[in-house]
Amino acid sequence: MTLLRRYGTLLALALIIAVFAIASPGAFGTVANLVNITQQMSLLAIVAIGATLVMVVGEFDLSVSAVVSFAGIAAVSLFGVGYGIATVFVLVIVAALAMGTVSGFLVARFAVPSFIATLAFGTIIGGLTFWISDGATLFSGIPPAFRDLGRGAVFGLPVPTLWLIGTAVIVWLLLDATEFGRRLYAIGGNREAARLVGLPVRRDMIIAFALSAGLAALAGLLLAARLGSAHPTGGGGYLLSAYAAVFLGMTAFREGEPSVPGTLVGAAIIAVVSNGLTILGVPSFLQDLMTGAIILAAVLVRQFGRAGD
Repeated sequence: MTLLRRYGTLLALALIIAVFAIASPGAFGTVANLVNITQQMSLLAIVAIGATLVMVVGEFDLSVSAVVSFAGIAAVSLFGVGYGIATVFVLVIVAALAMGTVSGFLVARFAVPSFIATLAFGTIIGGLTFWISDGATLFSGIPPAFRDLGRGAVFGLPVPTLWLIGTAVIVWLLLDATEFGRRLYAIGGNREAARLVGLPVRRDMIIAFALSAGLAALAGLLLAARLGSAHPTGGGGYLLSAYAAVFLGMTAFREGEPSVPGTLVGAAIIAVVSNGLTILGVPSFLQDLMTGAIILAAVLVRQFGRAGD
């Protein structure tokens, strides 16, 4: 039982991989497919890592999917009027950071519940995105060099995987090796106690929301680069999956605490399930049912292990 308590989620991931490898050894159980899975999970994991920052302080950011969509549409629109790649990256990321700052300010300064604040602001962002794009998919004017940022491989690893590795390392160090990260965990543990000892609770919460939006925008940019187009609802599938990854990760390494390594494990579970079911030819509606069931099973394995300790 101690083994289940400590490593139940990791064991669940290993079991899922083993089941799919046995079911389809020629397609699933290959190094090439493993690399493909890392690419498939990369953008989801980047969004989930941003969500992890907000979860650390005990809040939620329901605007991340809207920011993903906005980033892609804004980037292609800026390319269309002649801006270069570096300028577009900076403008889109800065805009997203500003959006996250507004959400964080509403939550930290005015005590608006994060569910309400980010849902409302995400709706505003979605409306802005539709206005910019006129509700259409945008694909003209994208420079080939921009597409390379989301495609191809370097040293045998897909470029999106490299983006994920870089993002994960930076945010992991930020949370685990800096005073700022320790403050975020203190705020999430007991916000009032953190305030009483003089921690800059409001400022740090706003920064967490801003960074979450910035990472969602990065995922949106990479999604547009990989697809060579942008749709005003292109980020719609990332919200629930990102938070599923975070919640799964909270059962992996720490007692209920969000963490970057845990979020990566959660994202890996979701990506492996999706990849394996696709290879087996399972219809999409059954994939949704089975993915939800497997996520619940992974969490229950951990909970049973904890109860039996």
